[in-house]
Amino acid sequence: MVIKVGHRGAMGYEPENTLRSFKKALDIRVDMIELDVYVCKSGELVVIHDETVNRTTNGKGKVEDKTLTELKELDAGKGEKIPTLEEVLDLANLSAQEGNKIKVNIELKGENTAEPVAKMIDKYIEEKGWSYEDFLVSSFNYKELQKFEKIESKIKTGFLSEKTPRNFIDFAEKAGAYSVNIPIEHIDNEFVENAHDHGLKVYVWRTNSLEDIKKAKLLDVDYICSNFPDKI
Repeated sequence: MVIKVGHRGAMGYEPENTLRSFKKALDIRVDMIELDVYVCKSGELVVIHDETVNRTTNGKGKVEDKTLTELKELDAGKGEKIPTLEEVLDLANLSAQEGNKIKVNIELKGENTAEPVAKMIDKYIEEKGWSYEDFLVSSFNYKELQKFEKIESKIKTGFLSEKTPRNFIDFAEKAGAYSVNIPIEHIDNEFVENAHDHGLKVYVWRTNSLEDIKKAKLLDVDYICSNFPDKI
């Protein structure tokens, strides 16, 4: 059965990577939420997609150059603030206590995110009753991802790519990945079958139209990540 993933929450309906967006995804009853993290200047893990705040807030400048206090002063849309990873996980934890348990896909966007993300995951496993199976950590930055794997080998990892480069599946398999995460327009039956033959799951994103979601299901992918997860 395909896993329904809310991209940056439910960003087709609410400001991306905000608590409001993640709450919407929870209301839709997704199986998993996807989010992006950087380490800000004061050391906290913050949930935001871009390396700057320019596109998604009313501020300007690099995320890594701002303290959490400075980031919290910005409007991330509809009055929402940039959340910390801990705030999002607390929201998911509360949802689980209310009977709606989900998994979390954390994308390592910034440098030096592997170690603090591993520590944060360990905290929720040790203190909140989460399991290793509740997390998937992914990245385009393979060095950061492999750094994470050395620290926390029990957590599944997903190798992200904008295209399907030559030998990508072989590379991901040798690196110990759990999944290959590819935009819907770059996969076909051959790719999915090859990935499955290598023991890899296929996680597709940019699946926002009903047509693309139908295509993903027909290709027998394992995860569908969408801005509109209720369409899946």
